[in-house]
Amino acid sequence: MTTPRPATELSADDARRIALRAQGFLGAPDRRSGVRGVLRHLGAIQLDTISVLARSHELVPYARLGAVGRKTVENAYWKDTHSFEYWSHAACILPIEEWPHFAFRRRAYRNRPHWNHELPDGAYDKVIEQLRSEGPLTATELGGAKKTNDWWDWSGSKVAVERALMYGEVVCVERRGWKRIYDLAERAIPDALLHDELDDTECLRRLVRLAGRSLGVGTRADIADYHRLKGEQVDAVIADSGLVPVTVEGWSKPAWADPAALETPPRGRHRTTLLSPFDSLIWERARTERIFGFTHRLEAYVPKQKRVYGYFAMPVLAGGRLVGRVDPAREGRTLVAKQVTLDGPKAVPSVAQALAEAATWVDCTDVRVERVDAPDLREPLVKELARILG
Repeated sequence: MTTPRPATELSADDARRIALRAQGFLGAPDRRSGVRGVLRHLGAIQLDTISVLARSHELVPYARLGAVGRKTVENAYWKDTHSFEYWSHAACILPIEEWPHFAFRRRAYRNRPHWNHELPDGAYDKVIEQLRSEGPLTATELGGAKKTNDWWDWSGSKVAVERALMYGEVVCVERRGWKRIYDLAERAIPDALLHDELDDTECLRRLVRLAGRSLGVGTRADIADYHRLKGEQVDAVIADSGLVPVTVEGWSKPAWADPAALETPPRGRHRTTLLSPFDSLIWERARTERIFGFTHRLEAYVPKQKRVYGYFAMPVLAGGRLVGRVDPAREGRTLVAKQVTLDGPKAVPSVAQALAEAATWVDCTDVRVERVDAPDLREPLVKELARILG
């Protein structure tokens, strides 16, 4: 692919601020559109099983809007057919209007020759008929999710309904106690959207455009990673995606930007908040290091003795920078900061503010600080928390 000569040169700070605004962290949040507005703005919100303060799909709107009620978050996603769950960056909640643009992925799954689980004879037709007559249903209600206690030892009905989900014949209409609630797509998806008419090129062009808008500015790898596209898929459509080529100070690879992001300089109030490790601002480690000079790694799946920052270390965003990390836990109505990493004394007020706000959001009345990487900063952090919490 031949990249057109960039017409715009951005400083590293310009790129950082553009990325922050594109992700909803710079400028006044649009509270009128609420959680649904955050979802449309980001294009995808990742789901994950881990719940410490809250699940990641709750933490993402909280980080942008503040203490929005957790029930409000769930209702915003699942009521009135506003969204659907599908494979994007990972398992993600996606705006319902994007259903047609994932036709390329549904087709790819239908044409997939090999699967990790064998589909028993008759199981697929059986779950479709059961959903048609009884749905919406959980995998347990369809006949059981697992054959044994092993995580991946799925029952025949679970294999069938997950295959139907990937094919697009079934959709997850809600998460209840973390269980997927399945229903037929013909019932759950609005008629105007329920089609696979768009060819792969149209789908990819739309997703590349959306990724560019949600990132503000990004390299080929950044844009591909957002919805987990292949590099060559991005190459095939980026020239017609509406994104414009730019150069960014300190970036060794070509970049593209959302033209709307270049029209006005990013200004406004910065959010101070804890970030889920699964937040789309920090999805891609190389991008996070390039933009923020911050190395981020989820250590939940790292053996305990090898962890550096903690099980679910949450980066702290303040003033448009990543200024530390907190590995949180809850004990009754106490938020426990098991391990805190601070980027120097100046980070203390911001980390204290982020901890206090998070504690209030999850109905905790106290914050206990256990370990701080710089021991001499522990007392100033505790004092600042006491001052904020009163």
